[in-house]
Amino acid sequence: MSETMTLQIPPEGAGERLDKWLAAQESVSLTRSLLQSRMEQGHITVNGKSVPKNYRQHSGDVVEIVLPEPEPLSLEPENIPLDIVYEDDDVLVVNKPKGMVVHPAPGHATGTLVHALLYHCGERLSGINGVIRPGIVHRIDRFTSGLLMVAKNDIAHQALSEQIQAHTFTREYQAVAMGHFRESAGTISASIGRHPVDRKKMCVTQKNAKPAVTHYEVLAEYQRATHLRLRLETGRTHQIRVHLAYMGHPVLGDDVYGKAFPGIEGQCLHAAKIGFLHPTTGAYLEFESPLPDYFEKVLRKLKS
Repeated sequence: MSETMTLQIPPEGAGERLDKWLAAQESVSLTRSLLQSRMEQGHITVNGKSVPKNYRQHSGDVVEIVLPEPEPLSLEPENIPLDIVYEDDDVLVVNKPKGMVVHPAPGHATGTLVHALLYHCGERLSGINGVIRPGIVHRIDRFTSGLLMVAKNDIAHQALSEQIQAHTFTREYQAVAMGHFRESAGTISASIGRHPVDRKKMCVTQKNAKPAVTHYEVLAEYQRATHLRLRLETGRTHQIRVHLAYMGHPVLGDDVYGKAFPGIEGQCLHAAKIGFLHPTTGAYLEFESPLPDYFEKVLRKLKS
């Protein structure tokens, strides 16, 4: 049976093409071409009416998307150990190790978190994000460690996605950033979009960008680096890494937006806390993950 997702266009989305705006939403996870096709077929409506694929939206528009039927999974489950923090019939919270890719991508056809979830959960995963990303509501980068939430059915997936869109979803990180901050706490509010030259990177820009807000707090200062706690108000791709690099304080070890660091692979960034309203009970659940060994090792090295 098909599922329907409902979204409301925020003021900052007014005037933008609907297909382009929907394709950029983390909660939708459908390609622009697929969205256009579904608009032509009448499976996407605005305020209860079909619209052309070049429709430019208005603030307050209510958009309903009849999601495509999930395709049969063609991935092979793999018996990869998972650090499961919480699990019930609707959701699963897993503590992802640094270096594990979340879903299959070019160069990473096996050994991903999705392969491990398919082995652990079988067919008990939401199908909203399609064959390659079953159950995946949000993502963290390969070299970011920490907590990730997984939906085990489509109803849970939609409820959790709505919390992400409404910015009521708690995501707290810890990071080590290069240099020192003038203020012990602050907010970085700078829109993020695709880099104009390197399409694999994001950057702070006003062109085809989405609002992005990151709150930070200094936990400790070292000779050349700072230990931070960060809270995401929005969840753009690479948001913390891009915002800190924009401030002149790239995440230590981030060789994409900064420089590599001897002894660790990738950035020193950990998803330490996650909180959300349970999609069935409505109860607020919050989970924490202690700093992993690689992060503690970096702190010890900085102290010495």
